[in-house]
Amino acid sequence: MNFLRIILWPISIVYGIIILLRNKLYDWRVFPSTKFNIPIISIGNLCLGGTGKSPQIEYLIRLLSQEFNVATLSRGYGRKTKGFLLADKESTALEIGDEPLQFLTKFPDMPVAVDAKRVRGVKNILQHFPLIKAILLDDAFQHRSIRPGLSILLTDFSRMYSKDFVLPTGQLREFTSGVKRANIIIVTKCPDVLLPLERLRLIKEIKPLPHQSVYFSFIKYGEFLPLYKEPIPPFSKSYYFERSYSILLLTGIANTEAIEYYLLNKAKTIIPVKFPDHHLFTVKDLENVRKIFDTIVSSNKIILTTEKDAMRLKDQKFSAILRKLPIFYVPIEVSFYEKDKMEFNTQIINYVRKN
Repeated sequence: MNFLRIILWPISIVYGIIILLRNKLYDWRVFPSTKFNIPIISIGNLCLGGTGKSPQIEYLIRLLSQEFNVATLSRGYGRKTKGFLLADKESTALEIGDEPLQFLTKFPDMPVAVDAKRVRGVKNILQHFPLIKAILLDDAFQHRSIRPGLSILLTDFSRMYSKDFVLPTGQLREFTSGVKRANIIIVTKCPDVLLPLERLRLIKEIKPLPHQSVYFSFIKYGEFLPLYKEPIPPFSKSYYFERSYSILLLTGIANTEAIEYYLLNKAKTIIPVKFPDHHLFTVKDLENVRKIFDTIVSSNKIILTTEKDAMRLKDQKFSAILRKLPIFYVPIEVSFYEKDKMEFNTQIINYVRKN
């Protein structure tokens, strides 16, 4: 692996320089960058994925929707449609992408839109919903065609961008110098208890600039929810943990470390079945999953997946296979440590109020 990284290193340098030049052209206003007269918050990262953007956006929706009309705009990664699209109750993951569908499912009264061209997307949202007071841009840190009023950068506690390198040697989309564009840096997926010395070490590693705030968050896992309401009884997750169930963990996300760590020592065995991020499952995929599940020698066994994967698995064509299986998904929420929560909430609310 180290040899391969050495071989790929020159390619990473060339790629990084190209992206750096692109960013400079935006900074110098050679490439146009649109600023709107409405609070726009960008949420993104430097690495390819797995930092927890979706639950962070959901946190912001819950926070802001108490006072403001909010909308989300995503690219709609993995969708089979093109152009601008407003989600509705009939939308599927193939039409709008799994993450926007997750937003729509949880917040059915909130405008959820997708468009690879973010400027056009914002204009269309404002045309359809003139009373919108804030727009959340999903995975838009590298989308320089819009100048957000507030830019939030996420970095995983276990995979800090400061210890990574540009593609293809590493997982970064650009050089770490791009961090300076962020107003807020959030270290995500931290332990439930973060020691003061560890917090101080991470801040020193990040080296925030004077205009940057640093916050720390962790994941809270909810109850296991059945993919289909019938015929599975509504037991709590503690039911499965107390009875030492074997869990087939079915995922199509960028990083499974957090959920695997969460399940560690809570299940009799964990059998991971991993697919690439945003994987479009096929009937054959799920038939193979069923075969693996059947080989688990235990009377107490379930299939568990993530909330994002559940959006794609709910496709009607999988019903004949999955309705016969005890398959659940586990929703997650972002939580901040008490001091971070108060300061982060205040910064976000004040930004939207003043703009």
